[in-house]
Amino acid sequence: MQPNKLTYLLPNFLTASSIFVGVLSLIEGSKGHFTQSAWLILLALLFDGLDGRVARLTHTTSRFGVEFDSLADIISFGIAPAMLLYFYVGQYHGRFGILLSALYVIFGAVRLARFNVTTAQNDPNVFIGLPIPTAAIALATSLLFFEEYHLHSWSIILLIVSLPIALLMVSNIRYPSFKTVQLDRPIVNKVLILLLLIASLLYLFSAEGLTLLVWGYILYGPIRAVRTMEKRKFGRK
Repeated sequence: MQPNKLTYLLPNFLTASSIFVGVLSLIEGSKGHFTQSAWLILLALLFDGLDGRVARLTHTTSRFGVEFDSLADIISFGIAPAMLLYFYVGQYHGRFGILLSALYVIFGAVRLARFNVTTAQNDPNVFIGLPIPTAAIALATSLLFFEEYHLHSWSIILLIVSLPIALLMVSNIRYPSFKTVQLDRPIVNKVLILLLLIASLLYLFSAEGLTLLVWGYILYGPIRAVRTMEKRKFGRK
């Protein structure tokens, strides 16, 4: 059955919503409303996750949608978190703050461009390099953690860690993709219970739980890469 032409608007509307929320995050960050700005980046992630899934479910995927999604990502997960970082701490460190904020955006753009030109060649079960939404969420949740515990005097740490996060985006380190995960019936209920427990913990400890989950995913890539190198090294002996 051929999708209705109006159906094509839905995923693009969700992508546009992601851009709108990203712009709102920029505005709130410029006003010094850092917590609101960080939560808006998380909201943009929700729209970003929905647009592709809706497009696949409605069979309305298109080249235009792919390019539009990339432009949305560079705004909501590139510029928005970089400027939030700059407004929060970078502006107090002169050129160093400007440079690290700019490098995050540049490397994020490189990550998106590389993904677009190699996506057909790569294994759909993995990402090559840290996905830019994950990098943005790492900065946003870390800022929420700092705000929750009033760690303003240590905020330069956020600025410093933005560089390795940016480098991970353009690295060849592999990260698991959950887009093609298929669950067998016997474990569906177990996974559901696990997800409910995680959701409950996130409800009780939002800043701590989100930060822990995101950084666990980020660190998984380098740890897995080191272990793989060690196995290959010992395998040659």
